[in-house]
Formats: sequence, C-alpha cells, structure tokens
Amino acid sequence: MDISTGTRASNAERDAVVRLLGRHMADGRLDLPEYDQRVAQVYATTDREDLRAVLSDLPDLGKDAAAPATARPRIPIWQRIEGSTWLGVSLLVLVIWGAISLSVGAFTYFWPIWVIGPWGAVLAFRMVAGFENGRFTHRMS
Repeated sequence: MDISTGTRASNAERDAVVRLLGRHMADGRLDLPEYDQRVAQVYATTDREDLRAVLSDLPDLGKDAAAPATARPRIPIWQRIEGSTWLGVSLLVLVIWGAISLSVGAFTYFWPIWVIGPWGAVLAFRMVAGFENGRFTHRMS
C-alpha cells in the first residue's frame, strides 16, 4: 500500500498550475512538447509538492498570475455597436453631402446635421445617464 505523506492537491490547484504553464509557454519559456509533458505530469500528480516541482525551474509570475484577467469593458457592447453604427452613418451622410456640394460647385444646405445631431445626442444622453448600464434598473419582487 502506497501512502503519501504530502498534502493532496485539488483540481483547482492543478488548473492554476496549468494556467501558469500556459503563461510560461506564451512568454516563450516552454515549447509546446514540454508544455504538453508538464500538463500531463500536473494531472497525474496527487501532492502539492509534486505540483511545485513542475514549476521549480520557472520564474515566479506573482500571486495573481494564475487568475484570469476579468477586466470589464468600460462601455457595454451594445453601446459600442450603436456608436460605431452612428459613426458609420454620419460619415456616409457627410460624404453624400460633400459629393452633392462638389457637383453643384458650392456648399449646399448642411442637412446631415439633422441625422448626426439628434441621433448623437440621444446616444450621448443614454451613455451619460447610464440607463442601459443597469444603474437605474430596479427589480420587481
């Protein structure tokens, strides 16, 4: 009977070591075959000491290196889509207005303001007010 005296490693600890190995591979310290070999070794180990041995010849990446980065974008995706659509349409109407003005030979009435202005004002208000960010939403109980 093989009795191990070391502290048993959890699946979360193994996954953290695999993420660290991935970071080391991305940084160029490990090549793909060595990474695969070490990952297989990680999942075959049962003790924390064996997990430390897999990383023993690699530099320490810090405490938060194994934690995935969860940086939340400042502007929600739907506002980025609306903003890029507004920008695209704004450029399109400006190009049309410019082509018309060039064909006439003089600046014509600047009608794109009626497309760009109100739409942009609504988008800016919704972004600043935070209605879509969940700041003003309330749950019905």
